[in-house]
Amino acid sequence: MLDDFITQFWPSTIDGLSLGAIYALVALGYTMVYGVLRLINFAHADIFMVGTFAALWTVRSLGVDAVGGFALIGVVALMGVVAGAVAGGSALLLEVGAYRPLRKRGATRLAALISAIGASIFIQQLFGTVIVHRVFGTSKEGGKLPVNEHFKKLTTVVDVGPIHISNDKLIIFFGAILMMVALDQFVNRTKLGRGIRSTAQDPETAVLMGVNIDRVVSVTFVVGGIMAGVAAALYMLRIESTDYFVGFLLGIKAFTAAVLGGIGNIRGALVGGFVLGLLETYGSSLFGSGWRDVVAFSVLILVLMFRPTGILGESLQQARA
Repeated sequence: MLDDFITQFWPSTIDGLSLGAIYALVALGYTMVYGVLRLINFAHADIFMVGTFAALWTVRSLGVDAVGGFALIGVVALMGVVAGAVAGGSALLLEVGAYRPLRKRGATRLAALISAIGASIFIQQLFGTVIVHRVFGTSKEGGKLPVNEHFKKLTTVVDVGPIHISNDKLIIFFGAILMMVALDQFVNRTKLGRGIRSTAQDPETAVLMGVNIDRVVSVTFVVGGIMAGVAAALYMLRIESTDYFVGFLLGIKAFTAAVLGGIGNIRGALVGGFVLGLLETYGSSLFGSGWRDVVAFSVLILVLMFRPTGILGESLQQARA
């Protein structure tokens, strides 16, 4: 068992980083909304699901066959743009339709949580019973719609010393890093980004300083949705299939990554995503692929038991001190 782990260390590390990059992008949506509203947006996983179908629609519309090299980067970039736009728009509709009316009425967080769960079920059923069949037709693989009926990636291997890295994993990793850098610049260097930060730190003071809370909340949902959409495009490059329930398990793992890094902390979500991805792949190498999900949920339980604030998180009282 240990010999297999040592042999597979570098492949597992590369696989874990590409998987963790997807977790990190989705986790950003959870952590940003929590930072601003102190709300766990359980429907965020379904925004990711919407993004996977937008990416699938993009590939089908292009009508390309086998693609590799720079052409593959271009196709994935287009998938990311379309999926990000659709997911961002869907997140805005979710905020306006499911959350804003409750905020205006001063509803409790429990009411908002119930609304999030209801919105999640609604989106799943809308896609499962209506949109998938009308837009994509009947699936042929037990409910999953594959990409490779219309698009096949040509995988090439890049050698870095003794390490062999496939081009799709490089695209996933560097694509995610690019989005993370863009988000960091947006949050720290733009007026809207500073509004998000000030609202997360102290919403009452932010209002007194003239920050439009509704606008900040809407932008937060849109940005989180865009990140989920880009993650969905990268996920489709990696997994090559989707269904209307695809966001459930991945959403829980992304939430685990957000908690692991420190819910409400943007950089913590990034750290948590990569750590969780590595732990999953290392666990698979040590104990077998059947233990992948067990590792993820064990991490969530242990973090909640021994460090509920996460790796980079701090208690709410410390954050507002």
